[in-house]
Amino acid sequence: MAHWLSSSLVLLLCFAISTIAKPSSFSFKDNFDVMFADDHFKTSSDGQVWSLYLDKETGCGFQTKQRYRFGWFSMKLKLVGGDSAGVVTAFYMCSDLGAGPERDELDFEFLGNRTGQPYTIQTNVYKGGVGGREMRHMLWFDPTEDFHTYSLLWNNHTIVFFVDRVAIREYKNNVAESNDFFPNEKPMYMFSSIWNADDWATRGGLEKTDWKKAPFVSSYKDFNVDGCQWEDPYPACVSTTAEHWWDQYQAWTLTDSQQQDFSWVGRNLVIYDYCNDYERYPKLPPECALHSD
Repeated sequence: MAHWLSSSLVLLLCFAISTIAKPSSFSFKDNFDVMFADDHFKTSSDGQVWSLYLDKETGCGFQTKQRYRFGWFSMKLKLVGGDSAGVVTAFYMCSDLGAGPERDELDFEFLGNRTGQPYTIQTNVYKGGVGGREMRHMLWFDPTEDFHTYSLLWNNHTIVFFVDRVAIREYKNNVAESNDFFPNEKPMYMFSSIWNADDWATRGGLEKTDWKKAPFVSSYKDFNVDGCQWEDPYPACVSTTAEHWWDQYQAWTLTDSQQQDFSWVGRNLVIYDYCNDYERYPKLPPECALHSD
């Protein structure tokens, strides 16, 4: 990696970090609901580490109680170790609790693999129920050995996917060029889940889940949200105050140092980009012109 964050964004992030609830005071039940399979959800004795289990019977998932429109959203994850082929762990935002047909969505999906093979991260963007904006990356570390931080920055100008504060994907909104495929109107919940997807997740479905290795466990801690909580009627979710650092000018584009790391990721870790898939899209989606700047 070339450099880390510029001084301006460091100041903004320092402010954000200062507003995060300390792990010792964080309460899962005050911030989240288990979506399904309560018996496949467990917490550590101090309540600060949460684990989701997948077996042949079912997976598990949780969601925030609150919806947000714009902000910084982050979680530390430790992924399923060993043979995880067919298993998908997801950390994502979605406008609908039931993933409805008109949903907006921002996805991190971690695609398991056979023992010894690297994990793949798939990111995707949905608007109005339409997706097809996938990118896939390799990682520069083993995400099963320790916790790593996965974050989303979302404002009216850009969506940035971060891994350990390294920008791996930037999805831009350019009002002047009318990017109609930029989700910026619907508030979203934050979710995480684990499920079986061996029909597509590993080598296009060629590698199936080995249920003899179950249960498969993904673990989470240190949830961080610094965003605009949605209220009815329509709230003032865009602000010029310093408190909303994620909506300030410095957060609209990558800094020079972030751009250097982003370029390194693009050269070395991208294994699929829909904006380069001319077989799938003989005419590329219009936002690809912005995406490739």
